[in-house]
Amino acid sequence: MTEKVLKGRGACHGIAIGTAYTVRETDSVSAAPPQRMSGDASAEAVRLEAAKERAAGELDALYQKTLSDAGEEAAEIFSIHGMLLEDEDICLALKDQLASGYTAEYAVFVALEDVAQSFFAMDDPYLSARGADVLDIRGRLLRCLGFGTQESAELPRDAIVIARDLSPSQTASLDTKRVKGIVTAAGSVSSHTAILARSMGIPAVIGVGDELLRCVRDGDTVVVDGRVGEVLPSPSQDELSEARKRLADYLESEEQLTLLKGLETVTPDGQKIELCANVGSVRDLDSVIASDAEGIGLFRSEQLYLERMSAPNEEEQLRVYRELLLRMGQKRVIIRTLDVGADKQVGYLGCEKEENPALGLRAIRLCLDRPVLFRTQLSALFRASVYGRLGIMFPMITSVCEVERILALCDEVKSDLAARDVPFSADVEIGIMIETPAAAVISDRLAPLVDFFSIGTNDLTQYTLAIDRQNPSLDGYLDTHHEAVLRLIELTVKNAHAHGTRVGICGELAADTGLTEFFLRAGVDELSVAPSEVLRVRGKVRNG
Repeated sequence: MTEKVLKGRGACHGIAIGTAYTVRETDSVSAAPPQRMSGDASAEAVRLEAAKERAAGELDALYQKTLSDAGEEAAEIFSIHGMLLEDEDICLALKDQLASGYTAEYAVFVALEDVAQSFFAMDDPYLSARGADVLDIRGRLLRCLGFGTQESAELPRDAIVIARDLSPSQTASLDTKRVKGIVTAAGSVSSHTAILARSMGIPAVIGVGDELLRCVRDGDTVVVDGRVGEVLPSPSQDELSEARKRLADYLESEEQLTLLKGLETVTPDGQKIELCANVGSVRDLDSVIASDAEGIGLFRSEQLYLERMSAPNEEEQLRVYRELLLRMGQKRVIIRTLDVGADKQVGYLGCEKEENPALGLRAIRLCLDRPVLFRTQLSALFRASVYGRLGIMFPMITSVCEVERILALCDEVKSDLAARDVPFSADVEIGIMIETPAAAVISDRLAPLVDFFSIGTNDLTQYTLAIDRQNPSLDGYLDTHHEAVLRLIELTVKNAHAHGTRVGICGELAADTGLTEFFLRAGVDELSVAPSEVLRVRGKVRNG
């Protein structure tokens, strides 16, 4: 690769070679409507309601298209957009603007700009990325009110879509038969746009920077490598030939991976490791089953609590956990208890803003601080345990006393269920996450208390190196292979095995095939990765 290479973050694996096609920002996103007074607030309210109805109809159509093109998980994004249209806070903000006498167009622009910016200001990347969804809804409402247009020019047959950013609606509306790749100057791997690209199987690189729009013109040949987050505009003949060879090799390797389905995850010398999947929703189960994962090593239950106006009740949670266990049959399902806090602003929990949210009231600390909230989840989990092989995992542990308090609460919940003749399994496995240096150092004392450990390498790395992993300016310092992190992993495995406690890795490093041999030498029992990475890691384990 030459100095022309543009670097960003890979949002979807794969290599693509095609023709650049630039998607321009629409007027409804980039420009504000005139600040006009309407003189008739009632009439403007009627116009806004009509626009919301049209927008809801468009979202329903987009849901159906996305369901067909990319599956239920991706389509659910537009159900969320529909719910945001009726969100109480958004509706109140719109009502206030209309009451001030502004036109519906200006009310929509101002009210949703404020809501979007409040999301963008959040520290948590998942919630911050929701700002783009609010702007997407704003653009749709403005178009339904007659302001702005939606670009609809025909794509070339081998299009590499270039944009400063893409809204989820723009991404879902792309003709997947023509789009070979996506490159954006801005964006986040947590955005719904990135999720859609992955669901649609389109190689994508995001966050390349504004240089992208300066050096790529429509019609240019572009090479996109979503595996390493690189974009090569206008390659030379030699570079193009090399890229075509890489593409052919990649497609052949992907084909070979499918042959690993149904095989054990075992090394050439017979060492077996359990290979599981990380998921955030029951909508991910189709991809888990298709990936041939041997279980679910991490279900992020916090997704049940996000994007709602109140916490899910026991019955709502039970339905989700029951479906997970039934769909997975006799395969183990490990569900992590609520992992939110001041860095994931769930408004109804009333968390105060903190100076250092990563070190604040989050995860197990929040749950122990809100015992009613915690008991509700534990009760739903134990009730669901009769439907399959359940493991319950508790995040952000730092001390023995925390684990003792958790175990006591579990016993109280089980006693309450027994007193009410509500069935639950006696074989539920209890585990904790090792994601703080404190937990790793005292892992010899924690291991006798639980059935398994799961090492969360994302936070373990962050806390060990004293680096905010959400701060892109520190990327050069974030050494995920740092000797201190690897030593803590080795220490944790050694202490766990001394007490017969199983150890898994569920952070991003589990899918880092550069560390697979290290994990095997250390004696890790389980790796849990994104469904799309299962066969790739299995291939590394089997081939050595």
